[in-house]
Amino acid sequence: MNARLNQIEQKILKKERISAQEGLVLFNNADLLTLGFLSNFVRTALHPHRRVTYIIDRNINYTNICVAQCDFCAFYKKVGSPEGYVLKKDQIARKIEETIALGGTQILMQGGLNPALKIEFFEDLFRFIRNQYPTIRIHSLSPAEITYVAKISRLTLEQTLIRLKEAGLASIPGGGAEILVDEVRRKLNANKTTTSQWLEVMETAHHLGMKTTATMMFGHIETLEDRIEHLVRIRNLQDKTGGFTAFIPWTYQPNNTKLGGEKASAFDYLRTLAISRLMLDNVPNIQVSWVTMGAKIAQVGLQFGGNDFGSLMIEENVVAAAGAGFRLSLDEIKRQITDAGYEPHQRDMEYNLLN
Repeated sequence: MNARLNQIEQKILKKERISAQEGLVLFNNADLLTLGFLSNFVRTALHPHRRVTYIIDRNINYTNICVAQCDFCAFYKKVGSPEGYVLKKDQIARKIEETIALGGTQILMQGGLNPALKIEFFEDLFRFIRNQYPTIRIHSLSPAEITYVAKISRLTLEQTLIRLKEAGLASIPGGGAEILVDEVRRKLNANKTTTSQWLEVMETAHHLGMKTTATMMFGHIETLEDRIEHLVRIRNLQDKTGGFTAFIPWTYQPNNTKLGGEKASAFDYLRTLAISRLMLDNVPNIQVSWVTMGAKIAQVGLQFGGNDFGSLMIEENVVAAAGAGFRLSLDEIKRQITDAGYEPHQRDMEYNLLN
């Protein structure tokens, strides 16, 4: 096995693509320090400077009503629940104004699969935001939400995306990917999108000129083979379209969920982060997850392939409902980056530097 590991290591150092099988060999056999060395080598080749980026944005959960009722989600409420809500425009406006006051440039709106909200709701909302706050980028709606809106609005996926884009949607977050293996998705009771539907939304958006991100939620019921398959599917689509600006792997948060279980360890997180960087040779940016792992592990993640510290997260409710309680101020984010030996720089969704 040492000879096999050395062969894979030499491929990486020669900047050659590794296969799914080789990625699995690394997962099963490479030690943590080796993975750190190799992933940092790839990260430095892509980003030879000492910059680590971050973005100032806000997650606005416009509704918590969702018919999907995924076993791993602690945020949703059923249709008719007295705790269900849909935010009004003035509530969203106040949140955007607070974001702008903090130097924010973007809002990330995600909610649930709410049968009362057809495409006209989002067109009206996005036009309102675009007209009232022209400096704010609308980076919103996961593939699951877009697929559902298309379904209940009796539109094709392309028609839906074109109309949303015309109304002001600029880019799409990679939420709802979980693990892009249908067998895992069925076991998770992820009643939102199949693997092919999730990928189709992203591919269609890319062809329409919209950039997106990709995510992976791991550490629940999936195998290491499933994680590798997920990464390969992201890589294959990126080969076709080049539309992903970043990849964000984050750990499942079990508290208050039907699925339950244990939190993934920092060891598992760093291994997965590193292998994400090694497998996704065509995705330019890898984001560390201080929201789920805390600032110190996020700092270490900058030596395991990460080059982006993510969002200020002015507001975040979904993973918080499942027990993630880490919070950082803007000054703390900058200090964490500096203390790790890097230069903090604010960016936008497409990784243009703002300072």
